[in-house]
Amino acid sequence: MRVERPELLAAVVAILLGILSSLGYWLGSLLLSLPVSYGMMLGMFIGVTSVCFLAVRFVILQFIYAKVKLIYKNIHELKLGSDEEEDLIAQSSDLKTVEREVSEWAEERFTEIRELKERESFRREFIGNVSHELKTPIFNIQGYILTLLDGAIDDPKINMKYLNRANKSVERMINLVQDMDVLNKLESGVMDVRKQSFDILKVCKEVFEMVEEKAAEKNIKLKYKKEYDKPIKVEGDPNRIEQVLSNLVMNAVKYSKTNGYVEIGIFDMADKYLIEVSDDGLGIPENDVPRIFERFYRVDKSRSRDIAGSGLGLAIVKHIIDAHKQTINVRSTEGVGSTFSFTLKKAK
Repeated sequence: MRVERPELLAAVVAILLGILSSLGYWLGSLLLSLPVSYGMMLGMFIGVTSVCFLAVRFVILQFIYAKVKLIYKNIHELKLGSDEEEDLIAQSSDLKTVEREVSEWAEERFTEIRELKERESFRREFIGNVSHELKTPIFNIQGYILTLLDGAIDDPKINMKYLNRANKSVERMINLVQDMDVLNKLESGVMDVRKQSFDILKVCKEVFEMVEEKAAEKNIKLKYKKEYDKPIKVEGDPNRIEQVLSNLVMNAVKYSKTNGYVEIGIFDMADKYLIEVSDDGLGIPENDVPRIFERFYRVDKSRSRDIAGSGLGLAIVKHIIDAHKQTINVRSTEGVGSTFSFTLKKAK
């Protein structure tokens, strides 16, 4: 057992007691006018010092380890949840070892508490965001229904208009619930990614066809970076990658300026392809770029609330790409435009 400080303390106390006993013998001999035997003094000093050292050391160690073992046992019970702590205490009676393990345990608890606080903050923010997203369509539906109940249902110019608006609000709620379900499945690993070889160019073409009507409303040109004269085969889940591209292209159309463009580029990178979706739209402020893939995060909240969408699109995109074990990045300059890029493996 290597415990320097208790032994040092015991030695100091024992030496002091040995010196005091020797001085007592010397003074007693002087007072009684007896001859002083220095051999007797030395023997008394050594004997008293040895006995005191052993006694004091025993008392100190018993006191210290009674306290330390209790603390150590409680810590190991929390760490292990079993009876293994007894063996560990027996093997680790060195105070330095105990100090190190207690410090490690304290650090683990600190990290755990910090993570719990972050999760609690995330939970509160998530609930607040969901409530905010649901509040607007619910209040809209309630307003339309109350107006119809107050007599507007008999007015053919109003009833169909309000019913259509209520239906759009219902669709917005359905989209939100569906996106939350998809995101939850992706995060929990319930939703499988079924990888296969497919032509990414074909998927890009289908996505452009889906959004061309919306793009035409703002006179936005949908184009490719260059002419691709043959299929480009990649490995992945074609349905999920289509979801990624449709989210990115639709966002680019929504937030682009009138008479702008949305462009897809595909670049060869050894064993992968880099797919880019670029626009010349409003861009993203530099401070907002790191948070752009968070749930419900919106760059311009006052502007974004008026645009249909669940606010979960980019979070879903990030999880789909992560599920493919690939990366996604964004480059953006406010007032100039944005470029979202992700990688996919080449098909074998």
